[in-house]
Amino acid sequence: MDIADPRTPGRTPARIAVIDYGMGNLRSVSRAMQTTGAEVRIITSPAEMEQADGIVFPGQGAIVDTMAFLKQTGFDTAIRAWIADDRPYLGLCLGLQALFEVSEEGGGTPGLGIFPGRIVRFHLPPAFKVPHMGWNTVRFLQPEAAICAGLRADGEAFYFVHSYYVVPAERQLALAECDYGGTFVCAIAQGNCFATQFHPEKSQAKGLQIYRNFAQLAARRANR
Repeated sequence: MDIADPRTPGRTPARIAVIDYGMGNLRSVSRAMQTTGAEVRIITSPAEMEQADGIVFPGQGAIVDTMAFLKQTGFDTAIRAWIADDRPYLGLCLGLQALFEVSEEGGGTPGLGIFPGRIVRFHLPPAFKVPHMGWNTVRFLQPEAAICAGLRADGEAFYFVHSYYVVPAERQLALAECDYGGTFVCAIAQGNCFATQFHPEKSQAKGLQIYRNFAQLAARRANR
């Protein structure tokens, strides 16, 4: 796979913008992305997106608050336009869930509606605790996707913390699956849009590989 390393001499490093949504794990995501050699900037307004080659939305918390923030700031419209233009996007946790039509959380919270589907809560036997928290095996269904470079299709361990999961209406969106009391989609991909339910920044070497792959994808755009 011909993907430019963002640290290659003579090439412009990828400019990655991390959306500041007012809570959660911004710093750990930014530090992890910086290890790839990309130029990382935390942004607070949609206008700043235009200076970036790739966008990371590290949502963590409640989707009601997340969607309120996106609408109040105009990030909702900007993210829709960004993904419609097939520009590199990496969503994490709520950055995945917000892409869909509606979530059961908050009594039925509308999402961005970029992809058809819904977010549902785990309803599991007592042996399975909710939230689903800890390491679990992820199986990649689209191993040829750029975000999967250097990862084994048949299983890599990543760290999860969530009570809700995505049910895409279109099966082809599914990038990866996980099993926790049953199989569920834990990552999606379409074009240059990728999003995961697990947290790469908490997933050691394999998580850093996800960030490296995304930075390399964005670097291609910067240097084409």
